[in-house]
Amino acid sequence: MRWVALWIGVHRRFQRFYSDLLLTPDQTQDGMTKQLGVRQKLEQVYYGQSSEAPPGFLVGSWGKTTQVRPPRDLDLFFVLPLDVFTRFDGRAGNKQSALLQEVKEALQDKYVQSDLRGDGQVVLIAFNTIDIEIIPVFAIANNQFVMPDANGGGRWKIVDPLAQIALIQAVDQQTSGNTRALARMMKQWTRHYNVPIKSFIIELLVTFFMRQYHNSDKSFFWYDWVVRDFLSYLCGLKSGTLTLPGTGDVIQLGDEWVSKAQSSLTITLSACDMERNNWTMMAGEEWQKIFGSRIPVYVT
Repeated sequence: MRWVALWIGVHRRFQRFYSDLLLTPDQTQDGMTKQLGVRQKLEQVYYGQSSEAPPGFLVGSWGKTTQVRPPRDLDLFFVLPLDVFTRFDGRAGNKQSALLQEVKEALQDKYVQSDLRGDGQVVLIAFNTIDIEIIPVFAIANNQFVMPDANGGGRWKIVDPLAQIALIQAVDQQTSGNTRALARMMKQWTRHYNVPIKSFIIELLVTFFMRQYHNSDKSFFWYDWVVRDFLSYLCGLKSGTLTLPGTGDVIQLGDEWVSKAQSSLTITLSACDMERNNWTMMAGEEWQKIFGSRIPVYVT
């Protein structure tokens, strides 16, 4: 009896898919150059100098290294002197909104050709290639930060992005780089399939899933099952909660995304069966229903 290899297309399909999601060197350099210029300008205004290592650091997908091409935005923490907090905290009214407006005005003369907005929790600079979202923060104990939230009349909020970054870094190392790879793929799923889940929630859920998944260190040959099993895990979180590393804040996951996750799981089960039978083109067409054209139909 002639031996026939199974799943001949999976490794190449998902390897090519992952490679297509990575930022190009030019995109990476563009984002890094722009964020450095923003930090240097704010350092000049608030610290009276402009150095090659201004206060602040990348958060969000750039901080976790889970960016998906093309990048839409870059999130940046800029650490302000504590005396600025004292100056604003003593004010009446929405002091958080006032802080955001001051930071926006500090950047106005440097970025006169760009659209600047300061509301909610960020100051946004809309460049032609990428949006830079600046969150002015104040450092407190245990690597945590206080940030402004101008919504609902305004409040100060304690956040710990470094704990999230450290968690995904640790789990990614334990899983042979698969945690960041899967996070990028599932973020592409939310983009293409219009799934109403925020990127940072997907990143954390992928991290929690991979930390206990028995196939977490396997190669791309296993990725049809990895995607299937993550979607199954996600469907089980309907109306569940997510506890943020560091602060312990609890986020309600809700159920608005559940129907999208369930329909995607059904498609994935079909794609997995087709991959096993080496119906590679048919499998690719199924995968494209949830990931779009970024994942290839034809694999050779």
